[in-house]
Amino acid sequence: MSSSALTERPAPPAAPPRPDTAPRRRTRVLSLPEARWAAVATVLFLIALPLQLTGAPAWAWGPLYALAYATGGWEPAWAGLRALKEKTLDVDLLMIVAALGAAAVGQVMDGALLIVIFATSGALEALATARTADSVRGLLDLAPATATRLLDDGTEESVPTGELTVGDTILIRPGERIGADGRVLDGASEVDQATITGEPLPVAKEVGDEVFAGTLNGTGALRVKVERDASDSVIARIVAMVEEASETKATTQLFIEKVEQRYSIGMVIATLAVFAVPLAFGAALTGSLLRAMTFMIVASPCAVVLATMPPLLSAIANAGRHGVLVKSAVVMERLGQVDAVALDKTGTLTEGTPRITDTRPLPGSGLTEDELLALAAAAEHPSEHPLARAVVEAARARGLALAVAEDFNSVPGVGVSATVEGRVVTVGAPERVHGGTSRPEAGGGREGAASEIAAELEERGRTAVLVEVDGVPVGVLGIADRLRPDAAATVAALTGLTGRTPVLLTGDNPRAAAAVAAEVGIGEVRAGLLPQGKVAAVKEREADGRRVLVVGDGVNDAPALAAAHIGVAMGRAGSDLALETADAVIVRDELATVPAVVALSRRARSFVVQNLVIASLFITALVVWDLVATLPLPLGVLGHEGSTVIVGLNGLRLLREAAWTKARGQGLPPTHDPL
Repeated sequence: MSSSALTERPAPPAAPPRPDTAPRRRTRVLSLPEARWAAVATVLFLIALPLQLTGAPAWAWGPLYALAYATGGWEPAWAGLRALKEKTLDVDLLMIVAALGAAAVGQVMDGALLIVIFATSGALEALATARTADSVRGLLDLAPATATRLLDDGTEESVPTGELTVGDTILIRPGERIGADGRVLDGASEVDQATITGEPLPVAKEVGDEVFAGTLNGTGALRVKVERDASDSVIARIVAMVEEASETKATTQLFIEKVEQRYSIGMVIATLAVFAVPLAFGAALTGSLLRAMTFMIVASPCAVVLATMPPLLSAIANAGRHGVLVKSAVVMERLGQVDAVALDKTGTLTEGTPRITDTRPLPGSGLTEDELLALAAAAEHPSEHPLARAVVEAARARGLALAVAEDFNSVPGVGVSATVEGRVVTVGAPERVHGGTSRPEAGGGREGAASEIAAELEERGRTAVLVEVDGVPVGVLGIADRLRPDAAATVAALTGLTGRTPVLLTGDNPRAAAAVAAEVGIGEVRAGLLPQGKVAAVKEREADGRRVLVVGDGVNDAPALAAAHIGVAMGRAGSDLALETADAVIVRDELATVPAVVALSRRARSFVVQNLVIASLFITALVVWDLVATLPLPLGVLGHEGSTVIVGLNGLRLLREAAWTKARGQGLPPTHDPL
């Protein structure tokens, strides 16, 4: 059974449309009327069957069977005719033809039973498939319909949450659900964030902390400033990206559908042979026709086609509920294939919120510490880089006034420049901003002094930032970042999953990079890299046959994220370019979810294999039974539809919370540990 029309994400580009000639059943959206028709057909059949078996006249049970045909078969027949109009051979239509053929040769009860089983199994299958999307879309129901907005005059008004805009202030009373993503302006409370993070314990929230729509406030009252529109909230993004992912085909799915086209042609030819050959040797018409129709049904590859998508989409939905947005089924499948990992440092292994630790004006610059910091902050103000934000926040913390920057220019991996009060201020890495002259061997003067200070700071694990005015060094800033609490555990888990220790790729200086690498257990470090250097390091590993997973957050990581087998971006501190380029996004910046989603992908891949085995065994057994012995048509339909439903339900097991819990605690691939 094939999934609905699927499209690829922008990178890689979508496959061009192709003719689809394979017999298929389109996944039907289960509506309440359709369920009622299936139920009516079943009731009519159950009334007609005992009448026939007890010897009642045909006029008593015949019309009941006819109504069962009509009520249970009109919808798949209509769907099959629409597909035929599009030059697609639909299994729905083939099933209806088989049922009518059975009635034509006097097997009215068998045909009616086929219709009932087919309609009922189709309804159950559609319901099972819809659970994947429903489990995620149900998150939207967690957000309250209304919120209490505080007006400038201090009054309150109740408004639909969809009307809240960025900058609004809302009041969340004890026990209420939070209506929008935002930041706490006043108050303190504990918030249950299980709907977003999956963590069972409430999280303390106070002034400055971020809160999310749909999470449940505890005993305190909070005033929250709205920072995202309703359509851009974490919950809405999860839903949108999972729904988008559900419209893509995994590589395995594409391969199956390619094989399916050729298989279907062979199946149609074989069906004709199963009917014609016995007939040519004197077999009865009725028996030959029933055998051929049964063969056509049991040989149909519905369960094989359905084997791939339910496990992958269930894994996508489960990951989405826990703050990992996987952008497509292709990505979910590829995540389980990675065997090498490259990690960025700032904003990935570290929290991405560095702070100024040293402010060192150079002798002869005539600047105080505050003046140096104010100049650097003015130039960095338009930048979105974490180091730039650290400079600006440090200046604001000291209450410094920042001049307006003009002619701002940013070169990823190098630094920024801007005109501040008529002077060109440049801020960036010492060895790059000044064309390589800011080194100890460059001689004395300010260049030499800047190099000595930078070397001293880097020896202490700081990131040194050189500040120049009109091309002349005037000072050096020292910046340090805090390591994420789960960084070391994540590195260990990724090592267990891939069989090799991740490599650290960073534009930072070698000393600071080595200090972080030693702390988290990384042995190989590539420091001082420009964006193209990170890409080269990734391609070097892929040239050795590795499938590389890159985790990063900044603009300078975007090329490497695009070049890798899989790119994962940190969502909270990540740049817009990195988020757009990455294949998956870690919404809550919980680094430990990276190995968890890799383990979940491997489990999904194992479920795909299980499904293919189940489907193949059913098809083989039923086909052999039909060819060697006599397989009753209704029993063939029951086996065919049953295998399809079993395969779908098996994949949906990955929706369970236990699947994520096991994946998160997994340090090794869980392919031999089924749920």
